[in-house]
Amino acid sequence: MQLKLYICIFISLLTFTAFAQDAELSVDVSKNKLGLNQRLRIEFSINKQGADNFTPPSFREFKVIQGPSQSVSQSWINGKVTFSQSYTYIIEPKRKGELIIEAASIKYNSGILNSKMMKIIVVDPIDIPENPNDPDYIAQQNIHLVAEVSKSQPFVGEGIYVEYRLYVSENVSVYDTSVTEAPQYNGFWNQEIKIDGFSVKPGKYNNENYRYIVLHKALLIPTKTGNLTIDPMKMDIVIGVPTGRADFFGNVITRNIRKEFASAKKVINPKSLPFDGKPENFTGAVGNFSFDVSLSKNDLKANESSQIKVTVSGKGNLKLFELPVIETPAELEKYQPERKENVNVEPDGISGSVTDTYTIVPQYKGKYKIPNTTFSYFNPIKEKYETIATNDLYVEVLEGKELASNSNNNGNYIQKQDVVSTGNNFRYIATNSNFETKESSDFYKSNLFYLLLLLPLFAIPVGIIIAKNNEKRNSDVIGRKQRKAERLAKKYLSEAQKQLGKKEAFYEALERALHNYLKAKLSIEIADISKENIAQILEQKKVDAPTIHQFIDVLKASDFARYTPITNTEMKEEFERAKQVIVQLDKQL
Repeated sequence: MQLKLYICIFISLLTFTAFAQDAELSVDVSKNKLGLNQRLRIEFSINKQGADNFTPPSFREFKVIQGPSQSVSQSWINGKVTFSQSYTYIIEPKRKGELIIEAASIKYNSGILNSKMMKIIVVDPIDIPENPNDPDYIAQQNIHLVAEVSKSQPFVGEGIYVEYRLYVSENVSVYDTSVTEAPQYNGFWNQEIKIDGFSVKPGKYNNENYRYIVLHKALLIPTKTGNLTIDPMKMDIVIGVPTGRADFFGNVITRNIRKEFASAKKVINPKSLPFDGKPENFTGAVGNFSFDVSLSKNDLKANESSQIKVTVSGKGNLKLFELPVIETPAELEKYQPERKENVNVEPDGISGSVTDTYTIVPQYKGKYKIPNTTFSYFNPIKEKYETIATNDLYVEVLEGKELASNSNNNGNYIQKQDVVSTGNNFRYIATNSNFETKESSDFYKSNLFYLLLLLPLFAIPVGIIIAKNNEKRNSDVIGRKQRKAERLAKKYLSEAQKQLGKKEAFYEALERALHNYLKAKLSIEIADISKENIAQILEQKKVDAPTIHQFIDVLKASDFARYTPITNTEMKEEFERAKQVIVQLDKQL
């Protein structure tokens, strides 16, 4: 008895849930735009049970190829009941132009439900293969690899993003994907944006319903003007396409094929920053920023240190400009600043802060003024330059030595001194000349004559020996490549070798040498490519993993060493590492 009661309650709840939603007759088409020789699938669905007497549109402008095909589905998920009863037609347009599919109707309870009317655009016939079920043709019509750019005309230094989407229709299935050629961003500073999972989302492509996933996303900041091209991304995709046949139970038989897809090239036209109103202290900052200069301690003793923090925070190209340099009085000893970055790369740009921290140490007692500092940036939203100025800072040294003064009431002066000369400073002009006869001898039968006469007797054997040695060296292919690679390494690293002992100049020359070497060997612009893309390019060139890892390590060390104390010994070791990695790369490229 209790079991019957529970069943009744369950059916009541099911019925109540099913009828809690308003009844609706919806319509969905496979595409809104098609060629005159293409076909269209249209589906009418009602979400309530008990509907009857479905009346389709007249389809006056279309020819019905197939239908109606009727299907019913019902599901119970987390206490929620969904119901659908659908009627599907395959139709073909009779003429070009904007065609209207009129509303369908169905009886429900005591009323009639009507669907919406649909507008279909029909264009000229398109090329269709003799076999419409050709798997390559089906894959081409139902899968699209698309690069979408947030802005096609940014300012130089303004961040944009590119997103690569794979659109897949409901007619096919994707089983495997692999990127065969990554996109290149020549002329851009770029940073890949991490994607958390490949979630499938509904979307529209050419006004048709598709599913899509975001495969790759990158932040791009143009570094120059002109037409900058984003090269295509290429992929191999394994696709399950219908064959047009069905099995014994009526299920569609599919066939797996592998096909290459490529996104279209994208052209970005960056705009140059305006010249009018450009501040003199502008160093390339583009975005929306705030600027602050602060002092950790204002009251000091002699030889006690304080820190000046120069901070730029906000949103923009934080990694691509220099912070203003703080000027201090000569009595305050100032050290090289320490750079700290707290930067996040997000889909809508770079945000965070960059800070330079100066350490100052006073030597003498007194009160010293640190002049105000200005920072200028270009705001791409307002399309104008903005300048922020800080207040003057003061450091008061309470204890220490007094600063000696070299001035009196009349001001500074330099005491004049008489010129003291010695007898060797100036000499009289000579008025008499003494000539001596120069001895001369005949060349014939001289020592030089006999030496040159016998020279060929010695030169010929020596030349033969040298030629044999050269032939032996040339036959040694490995040794010849080794010597050539070492000469090449010395050529590219010559400038860095001259700058040994000068930290900033040395590491800039070292990084430039590595980029110039790859540019010369691979005939591509390397300076605008990230370290990850460099590693990928070298992998494609069959360079072994240890050599790639060593090359990237040298580049990273060059970036890091600019902001840390480095000894001359460490610079020499880094120079030898760079020399060795060029030698190893040259053997494999």
